[in-house]
Amino acid sequence: MADRVALCIPTFKRPKMLARLLDAVAKLQTAADLSVIVADNDAQGHAGLDLCRQTQNYRWPLTAVIAEKRGIAQVRNVLIAEALKTQAEFVAMIDDDEWPEPGWLDAFLAGAHQTGADVLQGSILFGQANAADGHGDIRRPTGPIAMLQGAGNLLIRRAVLEEMEAPWFDPAFALSGGEDREFFVRLSHAGKRFAWVDEACAHGDVAETRASLSWLLAHAYSVGNSDMLVLLKYRPGLVRLTLELVKIFAALLLSPPAAVILVASPNRRALALQKLLRACGKLSALAGRRYNEYAVVHGE
Repeated sequence: MADRVALCIPTFKRPKMLARLLDAVAKLQTAADLSVIVADNDAQGHAGLDLCRQTQNYRWPLTAVIAEKRGIAQVRNVLIAEALKTQAEFVAMIDDDEWPEPGWLDAFLAGAHQTGADVLQGSILFGQANAADGHGDIRRPTGPIAMLQGAGNLLIRRAVLEEMEAPWFDPAFALSGGEDREFFVRLSHAGKRFAWVDEACAHGDVAETRASLSWLLAHAYSVGNSDMLVLLKYRPGLVRLTLELVKIFAALLLSPPAAVILVASPNRRALALQKLLRACGKLSALAGRRYNEYAVVHGE
């Protein structure tokens, strides 16, 4: 019997990217029993919802809904709620600025059956042109892994979601990001197993507004901020918190001179500056501040 999968796609004011993704999903080479769910987080403009409603004779059953409450965590929660209304055994997630290779879904399902993992993540490829802007591929070797990296290319067993209480993604991280990190940490504490499937490749798009050093540094600050907020939520012990503080102050001390020394190597200099901004983001979280990266839209 074919595996039943609900593919969940969050979107917000990026109909061109969503159209590209839906085209790629229609070309998947799979025997899975697939259904597609799109949640549009733009209740006023609803360009994503309109696109889905105008799509005729789509290969897979296509459902589109509005996620009224603004934020990435909110739209992911709407998607899961819709997915659990189906008979799907697996819930896949892919963001609207990504698109899968034809063998993506079957690679994910093969990995799930081979590893028995509860949640699996696939690689995201940005290409050589984007690597020069600091957007390197997100890849890991196939196999068990201690922690996952993001919810943009994901396969989750239905049973995992049914065991959890809603909301599955914490709304406190709706605009800051980090909702995926918090989700994974919570599952790790519950004893769930993770795996990486390098063969489940998706391609990622980098909007022009993200192809700059200023965005990379702002993103590094945001990641540091949300990572620390997640850590603080789970009340780390004194030893863990002390280790984090040591890492922060080491980055504050060593990154500025490294950036000066590496001025002739833009990519390596950018890495040093990102470490610095990530440390600053962590300090801001310790001071009770939250940075809302997802208040800005990138791409179309």
